[in-house]
Amino acid sequence: MGMRTHVIVATRNTHKVEEIRAILSDYEVLDLSAIVDPPEVAETGTTFVANATLKAMAISKLTDALVLSDDSGLEVDALGGEPGVYSSRYAGEDGNDARNNAKLLRELEGREDRRARFRCVMVLARAGEVLADFSGSVEGHILSGSQGEGGFGYDPLFVPEGYEASFAELGEEVKNGMSHRARALDGVVNWLSEVS
Repeated sequence: MGMRTHVIVATRNTHKVEEIRAILSDYEVLDLSAIVDPPEVAETGTTFVANATLKAMAISKLTDALVLSDDSGLEVDALGGEPGVYSSRYAGEDGNDARNNAKLLRELEGREDRRARFRCVMVLARAGEVLADFSGSVEGHILSGSQGEGGFGYDPLFVPEGYEASFAELGEEVKNGMSHRARALDGVVNWLSEVS
């Protein structure tokens, strides 16, 4: 086999990069550190696909490599789909998982409907042009308190359909086999295998 295709993931989230790298094992998966002084891309979109597109376009203008961006989050039915695109900054501070989880539990206090899904949209771009987009979701429900030490984000609160344990308890292998990100990546893998 010749040189492996490089894919740069347009995120600073190391957890996301590791999940993507585990699934795209046939490719050389790099994170934003592969780009000199990458810009902070403001996620001003109101949908996952809009934010993923903003990131993919901005980063792909700076490299010849394929760029993969991901925007994902948790949609809770009783909260009208919130936190949605604001999942990572739900409590006001970007990436503070403990505060985000605490806020979600407060918002759901006393509510019987705890249905939710993780949704992920991925966009592949090259040289400032979107090549394709993919999406995946996994249905489940929100617990009344955190369970498990693994994972990140809302993983300790989310139990996928058909399971009793949270994503944080199920472990990486199970999660990577069925998560919203894994499902979106299935589309990415198929697309890459057809073009390379």
